[in-house]
Order: sequence, then C-alpha cells, then structure tokens
Amino acid sequence: MQHKAEKFSTRAKVLTAVASAAAVAAGVAGAVSASADTPAAAPAAAVAAVKGKATTTSTHLTVDAATDAAQAALKAARKEGQRVSVAVVDRNGNTIVTLRGDGAGPQAYESAIKKAYTAVSWNAPTSKLVERLQSAPTLKDIPGTLFLAGGAPVAYDNAPIAGVGVAGAPSGDLDEKFAQAGVAAISDGR
Repeated sequence: MQHKAEKFSTRAKVLTAVASAAAVAAGVAGAVSASADTPAAAPAAAVAAVKGKATTTSTHLTVDAATDAAQAALKAARKEGQRVSVAVVDRNGNTIVTLRGDGAGPQAYESAIKKAYTAVSWNAPTSKLVERLQSAPTLKDIPGTLFLAGGAPVAYDNAPIAGVGVAGAPSGDLDEKFAQAGVAAISDGR
C-alpha cells in the first residue's frame, strides 16, 4: 500500500511549502506590526511633567448642540422665506456641521463656513468686524475669513468655543439674525 503523501507531485509539494512559508511570514509580520504600533512605556515622571506643564483643557461644542444650532438658524430663515446655508465650526475653525437649505445659492455654502470661522476667530459677530476693516483693512487678507455680516460666535465662560455662519439671504443683517437664532438655540439648551 502506497502512502498518500507519496502520491503528491513535486509541483504540489513546492506549492504547499510556499504557502506554509507565506503563512508563517504573515504571522511574523503581523506580530512585528502590532508591536510597532504599541508605544514604549514612558517613565511616570516624564508623563506627569508633560501633563502638568504642557497640556490644557478646553471646552468644545458637541455635535448635537452644533446640529441644533444649525437647524434653528435654518428654521428661522425658512420662516422668513429665505434660502440660506448654515455652518457651525468649532473653536479651531473646523467645520462641525453644514446645512444647505433648499434653494440656497452655490456661493452660500462656502460663505457660511467662512463667516462662522471669522466669528469664532475674533469672538465677535462679523457685523462688528466689518467696522474694524475701516481702521485695519488688511484683516480681510487673512485666509479663510469673510468680513460680511452673518457670523455669530458661541462662547462659554466668555471664551469662544464655536461660530455659527449663515449666508444666502439678501442682506447680511438677515444672515446674522438667523445665525443669532442658532446661538440662542444652544443658549436655551434646545
């Protein structure tokens, strides 16, 4: 009786050996990769020194609150028959939420983001910042900003944590009114 292993051809034996070697190599590579992703433990004193001297804690608007603000601003605009886009950015100017209202113009989306960014950057309504351009006209050259009414800051303990921007209404005054409705929704805890 011949043993079954002897019935394999040389080609089958080579393929089996290559597959086995590949499986072992993949296992070794996975183990090395996993250990490379694990940072080395830092001495406890170094962690305490960094934590105590080089970090800070900040307050951020939640996604739910940002969504509530955007929806409130859009609702206020709809009530007055205006077609706008709304953006809410965090303290760092990163977009949290954007809503493009039905029929809003294509320019409104980006303008809303820039107005929100401008409001949080200076912790002031953008309508007030427009007035500053008279004494400092180069402010408008700062990338990502838009000095038109329609942006409102959101503050917590007098520190800016977000900005609400609205664009698309026929006047900046209306845009800013709607942005303030978004801020009010957060302030009221809605």
